Amino acid sequence: MIMRPGQQLLLPANPLFIWFSLLGALVLNMLMNTGLWGRAAWVPDLLAITLVFWSVHQPLRIGVGVAFVFGLTMDVQQGALLGQHAMAYTVLGFLAVSMHRRLLWFGVPTQAVQVLPLLMAAHLLELLVRMVAGGAFPGWSFFLAPVIEAALWPVVSVLLLAPQRRAPNPDDNRPL
Repeated sequence: MIMRPGQQLLLPANPLFIWFSLLGALVLNMLMNTGLWGRAAWVPDLLAITLVFWSVHQPLRIGVGVAFVFGLTMDVQQGALLGQHAMAYTVLGFLAVSMHRRLLWFGVPTQAVQVLPLLMAAHLLELLVRMVAGGAFPGWSFFLAPVIEAALWPVVSVLLLAPQRRAPNPDDNRPL
């Protein structure tokens, strides 16, 4: 693979770390939905960000099927219409996998700008399904959640790539 100038060579991603980060994001989503803010419309969906990140960086391990299962889990946890999150996460996973090669050529801030339409599409799909089923419009603060999620993309990138950036056997004589 041709790398961009100045890009660091990464170690392979540990599958256990990938799954624990997804489960951790799921637990954080559950805590945020039942915690201080309740189910506020502007609260970012950390599981969606983590799914997009791993779908972009590890598309052979995390893809549409994993997104569907986590979406069903979120539907059950929130008591939402069954399939609402599953469909949104599935579309999100498909779009992330389909653009992963192009996205990785850009820097992290540019990636955040390009991930914003994906996150907006997923939230709009959830809203559309909710409103077709008879739900009420949550207000204009609903459109703030994808913006916050895109703003969190650099933080998520640094946190989830940190284990891959270390050298397996650090050595003063080896530049990698």
